Amino acid sequence: MNVEIPSHVGDLATGLGAGVPYALKVLAGRLADDPDMGRPSGLPGILTVMVEGDVFEDCPDLAVGYIREPDRVVIRHVAPASFVEPEADAGEQEPEPEPVADPALTAVTVREVADAWHRVTRLLQHDAPDSYAALRPGASLSAVAAVEDELGIRIPVELSALWLLTAGDDGVEGSGCLPGNRALMTLDAVVEVHRQRMDSQAQHEAAYADRPEYEPGTVWKATWIPVVTRGPSDRTSGLCLDAETGYLGRWSRYNDDFVEELDTLVTYLEEAADMLEAPSLATRDKPGLVDGALVWLSGIDPERESRWMPLAR
Repeated sequence: MNVEIPSHVGDLATGLGAGVPYALKVLAGRLADDPDMGRPSGLPGILTVMVEGDVFEDCPDLAVGYIREPDRVVIRHVAPASFVEPEADAGEQEPEPEPVADPALTAVTVREVADAWHRVTRLLQHDAPDSYAALRPGASLSAVAAVEDELGIRIPVELSALWLLTAGDDGVEGSGCLPGNRALMTLDAVVEVHRQRMDSQAQHEAAYADRPEYEPGTVWKATWIPVVTRGPSDRTSGLCLDAETGYLGRWSRYNDDFVEELDTLVTYLEEAADMLEAPSLATRDKPGLVDGALVWLSGIDPERESRWMPLAR
């Protein structure tokens, strides 16, 4: 039986570890012989099979979902098993048990992020090669785990999945590839900005410590993870992901009030992809090109405006 591995699944697999693509190929061979080896998931038509990473070099334990059709098998998603079952730290006292993520929902989230980001990068690769080249390779699982340790919170599945595909955007002439010419932050920048904002919160609380009649308010919460900045080198403002609610919010280093957006990370990426694929229907912003770079009209530098050409579809 034919077993298909879509390109976006292959891209995600590469970000999970050097040995993961090979592990998928081995699994594909097994599925060709035994397409019913998986167990039913919570998703209609999707079967799940677990892969032991110890069998392969540089490969974590994996949860792989696939569709079994009469004449073929299609691998729909791959995710680290740790996304579903967090590993316990043997060196510490056993903490309160965390709610176990629903494997089916985790699979859907990983697939949605991968699909949306693949739509964005496919267009960049074709129409804006300079912007595509500015995207950093995907982070390793250990790098994502290091960010978790620094922030002291669990990184949401959708953000982990995105970082495994790309670990940030270095931009072109100060412009990132996201609407408004915003840029996906590098992991180092995420840690640095989060620390700065937490320091601002501590200073804010200290300033009101002797004034009980006033509510100090909230400048920053530990669960707010900065993910997008105004530009690749402009960290004055941006978007953060609330790890508790799953929604994005606007932040500013000037301690402006936090404003929750109506977007999740998935819907934000999907809308960016929609605007790139159908620019004539875009409402929030207008994508265009300056030479080989993607530039959004709302945040364009006046010096580049005369060279801006709307993206045609």
